[in-house]
Amino acid sequence: MAQNMDQIAATRERRNLLPHTGLPNTGPFHIVARLRRKVAPYFIFIFAVLVLSAVAGVAIGSTHIDWTVILRVVAARLLPEGWIDLSGVSEAEQVIVWLIRVPRVVVAAIAGAALAVAGVQMQGLFRNPLAEPSVVGASSGAALGAVIAFVTALATRSALWLPLFAFIGALLALFLVYSFATRAGRTPTATLLLAGIALSALIGAISSLLISLSFVDWEVAGNIIFWMMGGLDSRTWIHVWISAPFVAAGILAALWFHRDLDLLLAGEETSATLGVEVETAKRIILTTVALLTGSAVAVSGVIGFVGLIVPHMIRLLLGPSHRVLLPASALTGATFLIACDLIARTIHPPTEIRLGIITAVFGAPFFLYLLRRRRKEIGYL
Repeated sequence: MAQNMDQIAATRERRNLLPHTGLPNTGPFHIVARLRRKVAPYFIFIFAVLVLSAVAGVAIGSTHIDWTVILRVVAARLLPEGWIDLSGVSEAEQVIVWLIRVPRVVVAAIAGAALAVAGVQMQGLFRNPLAEPSVVGASSGAALGAVIAFVTALATRSALWLPLFAFIGALLALFLVYSFATRAGRTPTATLLLAGIALSALIGAISSLLISLSFVDWEVAGNIIFWMMGGLDSRTWIHVWISAPFVAAGILAALWFHRDLDLLLAGEETSATLGVEVETAKRIILTTVALLTGSAVAVSGVIGFVGLIVPHMIRLLLGPSHRVLLPASALTGATFLIACDLIARTIHPPTEIRLGIITAVFGAPFFLYLLRRRRKEIGYL
């Protein structure tokens, strides 16, 4: 009888241990192990979906391109000359693939990854799932910079002026917000949020004023309005080279400071006791957000909700650890925006729906859902 009881106890103990770990099957050890089991399959899955979305984005359009042709053209451009035989591939197909559709897909991936990572940082900094890059005025500042480039006609002289002005606008907006919110070396998060909302409203009014004054030139006004609705039409490799280095730097900086973001979730006072330089961390995070947002808006126009939807969904799937959340959100954001751009190009041919409209169709209902859920958590309806 005693031997049977010992066997039962041993069996129960084995059941309470996670396989291959020896860790308890309850509490934080169980959560960590479960997340580890989810992370690798998710990265494999989302990378495969990203590749398939990119191929579909290049293949589908007014002229259908076979996927084998796409792979041959891309390989011929990336590998040394003569390695890939392009016989049977017309010059028109090569131009469509390499000079028109591939840059557009790459820009979509860059902008989606940038906005998603910026959203992760904003939600971590404000400890609020409703936060996104626009709350610090970065998107509005980038939009104003682009409007100025259009109004002054610099945008028509060179493809470099529009991204440059948008990027400068995002950085200046961030600088103003941070300056207004900082007193005696401290930057309260609530004050930062209010300053961002107020400055975004002011910048939006200035942009609207410039647009209304430019209606005497219908072409300029049309370009501004189309750009502010977001879109990736006429994107070239110049836009890729303009945005890619800044977005890569911003994502690497975000990954480097993932521990600070994790600790900030516990509150500023707690994170300070754990060794985080809170004010320094805020400045770095906000600068990174401006860098990512300005770089994305500079090449894609004003696109909303990517930084809201993607981080929240990944957090539900993989947990709050920013070491996992940041790269997973980057890949998912890139996939999401490529898919949205494909829908925008093909849902109503030959007319192209603006990309910002497509993301808003997905994002607005999701935002309302989060808002209602947040209100229930707080305790009122």
